Amino acid sequence: MRTTIRVEGAEFRAYHGCYDLEKKVGNRFVVDVCIEAEIGDAAERDDVTSTVNYLTVYELVREEMGVVSNIIENVALRIAERIKASWEGILRVEVTVAKLAPPLGGKVGRVSTTVVR
Repeated sequence: MRTTIRVEGAEFRAYHGCYDLEKKVGNRFVVDVCIEAEIGDAAERDDVTSTVNYLTVYELVREEMGVVSNIIENVALRIAERIKASWEGILRVEVTVAKLAPPLGGKVGRVSTTVVR
Protein backbone atom coordinates (compact mmCIF):
# COMPACT_ATOMS: atom_id res chain seq x y z
CA MET A 1 0.00 0.00 0.00
CA ARG A 2 1.28 3.45 -0.92
CA THR A 3 0.82 6.01 1.86
CA THR A 4 1.76 9.56 2.77
CA ILE A 5 3.19 10.36 6.18
CA ARG A 6 3.61 13.95 7.34
CA VAL A 7 5.43 15.56 10.24
CA GLU A 8 4.40 19.22 10.17
CA GLY A 9 5.35 22.29 12.13
CA ALA A 10 8.29 20.84 14.06
CA GLU A 11 9.88 23.87 15.77
CA PHE A 12 13.51 24.19 16.75
CA ARG A 13 15.97 26.77 17.97
CA ALA A 14 19.08 26.36 15.83
CA TYR A 15 22.16 28.23 14.69
CA HIS A 16 22.03 28.13 10.90
CA GLY A 17 23.01 31.16 8.87
CA CYS A 18 25.81 32.98 7.11
CA TYR A 19 26.20 35.73 9.70
CA ASP A 20 28.17 35.42 12.92
CA LEU A 21 25.23 36.75 14.94
CA GLU A 22 22.96 33.96 13.62
CA LYS A 23 25.50 31.37 14.67
CA LYS A 24 25.87 33.02 18.08
CA VAL A 25 22.28 33.78 19.15
CA GLY A 26 20.41 31.37 16.86
CA ASN A 27 16.95 31.66 15.41
CA ARG A 28 13.63 29.82 15.33
CA PHE A 29 13.02 27.32 12.55
CA VAL A 30 10.05 25.24 11.45
CA VAL A 31 10.44 21.96 9.55
CA ASP A 32 7.76 20.13 7.55
CA VAL A 33 8.34 16.64 6.18
CA CYS A 34 6.16 14.78 3.68
CA ILE A 35 7.04 11.16 2.92
CA GLU A 36 5.49 8.92 0.29
CA ALA A 37 6.20 5.29 1.03
CA GLU A 38 5.22 1.80 0.07
CA ILE A 39 4.36 0.19 3.42
CA GLY A 40 2.84 -3.06 2.24
CA ASP A 41 0.13 -4.30 4.57
CA ALA A 42 1.45 -2.49 7.69
CA ALA A 43 -1.84 -0.58 8.09
CA GLU A 44 -3.92 -3.77 7.89
CA ARG A 45 -1.61 -5.56 10.33
CA ASP A 46 -1.42 -2.50 12.63
CA ASP A 47 2.37 -2.93 12.69
CA VAL A 48 4.57 0.13 13.34
CA THR A 49 7.71 -1.86 12.53
CA SER A 50 6.58 -2.18 8.90
CA THR A 51 6.00 1.51 8.27
CA VAL A 52 7.84 4.82 8.55
CA ASN A 53 7.82 5.67 12.25
CA TYR A 54 7.12 9.39 12.64
CA LEU A 55 8.84 9.48 16.05
CA THR A 56 12.02 8.32 14.37
CA VAL A 57 11.48 10.89 11.60
CA TYR A 58 11.23 13.64 14.22
CA GLU A 59 14.39 12.42 15.96
CA LEU A 60 16.32 12.45 12.65
CA VAL A 61 15.11 15.99 11.95
CA ARG A 62 16.08 17.12 15.46
CA GLU A 63 19.57 15.65 15.09
CA GLU A 64 20.15 17.32 11.71
CA MET A 65 18.83 20.65 13.01
CA GLY A 66 21.60 20.45 15.61
CA VAL A 67 24.30 20.42 12.93
CA VAL A 68 25.12 24.05 12.09
CA SER A 69 24.95 25.01 8.41
CA ASN A 70 25.45 28.26 6.54
CA ILE A 71 22.31 27.79 4.44
CA ILE A 72 18.98 26.15 5.11
CA GLU A 73 19.16 24.38 1.75
CA ASN A 74 21.94 22.26 3.20
CA VAL A 75 19.87 21.48 6.28
CA ALA A 76 16.85 20.44 4.18
CA LEU A 77 19.03 18.28 1.91
CA ARG A 78 20.66 16.48 4.84
CA ILE A 79 17.28 15.79 6.45
CA ALA A 80 15.78 14.48 3.19
CA GLU A 81 18.74 12.22 2.43
CA ARG A 82 18.89 10.85 5.96
CA ILE A 83 15.17 10.02 6.00
CA LYS A 84 15.30 8.43 2.56
CA ALA A 85 18.25 6.26 3.60
CA SER A 86 16.49 5.12 6.79
CA TRP A 87 13.62 3.13 5.23
CA GLU A 88 13.58 0.92 2.13
CA GLY A 89 10.01 1.68 1.11
CA ILE A 90 10.37 5.45 0.75
CA LEU A 91 9.46 6.59 -2.75
CA ARG A 92 9.70 10.34 -2.21
CA VAL A 93 10.56 12.69 0.63
CA GLU A 94 9.92 16.43 0.69
CA VAL A 95 11.47 18.60 3.38
CA THR A 96 10.78 22.29 3.96
CA VAL A 97 12.93 24.28 6.37
CA ALA A 98 11.74 27.77 7.28
CA LYS A 99 13.69 30.39 9.20
CA LEU A 100 11.32 32.58 11.19
CA ALA A 101 11.91 36.36 11.35
CA PRO A 102 15.15 36.25 9.32
CA PRO A 103 17.56 39.18 9.76
CA LEU A 104 16.90 40.92 6.43
CA GLY A 105 16.68 44.52 7.60
CA GLY A 106 12.89 44.64 7.50
CA LYS A 107 9.85 42.75 8.75
CA VAL A 108 9.72 39.33 7.11
CA GLY A 109 7.73 36.45 8.61
CA ARG A 110 9.85 33.65 7.25
CA VAL A 111 12.07 32.43 4.47
CA SER A 112 12.00 28.79 3.46
CA THR A 113 13.39 26.24 1.10
CA THR A 114 12.05 22.86 -0.01
CA VAL A 115 14.09 19.87 -1.10
CA VAL A 116 12.58 16.82 -2.80
CA ARG A 117 14.37 13.48 -3.03
